[in-house]
Amino acid sequence: MAVVEVRNLVKEFDGAGGRRRRRSPARRGVRAVDGVDLRTEEGEYLVLLGPSGCGKTTLLRTVAGLEHPTAGDVLIDGHVVTGLPPRARKVAMVFQSYALYPHKSVFANIVFPLRASGMERTERDRKARWAAGLLGIEHLLERKPRQLSGGERQRVALARALVREPHVFLLDEPLSNLDAKLRASARDELKRFQEEIGTTTIYVTHDQVEAMGLGDRIAVLSAGKVRQVGPPVEVYDDPADTFVATFIGSPPMNLVPRDGVLVGFRPEHLLPAGQVRSADPVTVGLAVDRVEYLSGDRHVYGTATGVGEATRVVARLPATVDAPVEAGQQYDFAVPRDRLRFFDAGTGRRTEPERV
Repeated sequence: MAVVEVRNLVKEFDGAGGRRRRRSPARRGVRAVDGVDLRTEEGEYLVLLGPSGCGKTTLLRTVAGLEHPTAGDVLIDGHVVTGLPPRARKVAMVFQSYALYPHKSVFANIVFPLRASGMERTERDRKARWAAGLLGIEHLLERKPRQLSGGERQRVALARALVREPHVFLLDEPLSNLDAKLRASARDELKRFQEEIGTTTIYVTHDQVEAMGLGDRIAVLSAGKVRQVGPPVEVYDDPADTFVATFIGSPPMNLVPRDGVLVGFRPEHLLPAGQVRSADPVTVGLAVDRVEYLSGDRHVYGTATGVGEATRVVARLPATVDAPVEAGQQYDFAVPRDRLRFFDAGTGRRTEPERV
């Protein structure tokens, strides 16, 4: 197990996407990673979450040594590795494409990095079979990648990384090529796998379901910067700014303007007034214009008044809420006061709560 740390990490590219060397501030290019400070715990499953283009993959590749930073340092177990090549960092990376050799068998794919390192045949074969057994693919060793399902290919890529016995696993959206049903089972397997081996893992995804289900902590990125780091429940319940509040959650957090402050509340906390179990709820008038039925929930869309300026919001009503709600009608909804979150309307950052 290892601790990975990046200090004031910057990675710039020129406008054409090429690599940019250190230059004066006046000539800087596109900053894919912009002054990131981040540190894992030993044996932690840290998820880098953000939209496409936010810098999460560039950050991961810089930790791996596949990109050289414009500024800042990468440390593994307290040692600066910024100038070291990937092979000297004791990390293993699994890519979105899996990058398996199509003409080689599963066994040959798994054993390849050990053969390239010059390891003695008996030892490398033992390690390859051990990794295959851990991932449940020992019965596939003689097959070629084209004979495997997407989930099986993903396990082969993990086994190939595992045989190197890395200090750190770096996973770049390894489930993105799987269908929805297989992704769910693969998430469970990845979490179990990491818990069994205990290796520090950094996982990149744009999928908040993956992030919430896999991560011990989540680092939310936007425009090359880390917006918030914390356990999934903390990031969801107490977002640091309006970007985190609206990026995480489906539907996202409602934000209602009120005297220079944005009042935020999650859709599942906006319920018909009679259904709110709170000693001091905030009443919200809701003019409903649309109701959707999704996976047993009702998503109720409309215009809310009473908590701030008249604003479009959405309420998520679970099947357990037995209340008639129809489009074209006005209803009294409510939010528990302790579920309200407040943000500065100018900066978007969380601010101290106020009475509503």
